[in-house]
Amino acid sequence: QLQLVESGGGLVQPGGSLRLSCADSRFTLDNYAIVWFRQAPGKEREGVSCISNSGRSANYVDSVKGRFAISRDNAKNTIYLQMNSLKPEDTAVYYCAARLWGCSSRSNDMAYWGKGTLVTVSS
Repeated sequence: QLQLVESGGGLVQPGGSLRLSCADSRFTLDNYAIVWFRQAPGKEREGVSCISNSGRSANYVDSVKGRFAISRDNAKNTIYLQMNSLKPEDTAVYYCAARLWGCSSRSNDMAYWGKGTLVTVSS
């Protein structure tokens, strides 16, 4: 059973950057698509970005296109979410989740979840 752990969250000013990481120290993530979700206070959880198990396919919610980039380093068993030009509306708890093979943006399709990392964008 996977144990996903997110890291890299924190407080950043508008326009700044953060890089989130999602890793499992015990089991390989090679066969899993990894999805980043976020949930802001009082809002529903939304899928932000997904990368396929091969890394050859990735997608993004419209609100982050051109600002966020997802990548994976299978040698390090880690998936990254590079977040640039951050806005106050990006403030949320960010979760990584895993499902076998291909991407999905639906929470119910995920087999495993991390506990989340808080990103706060504020001056």
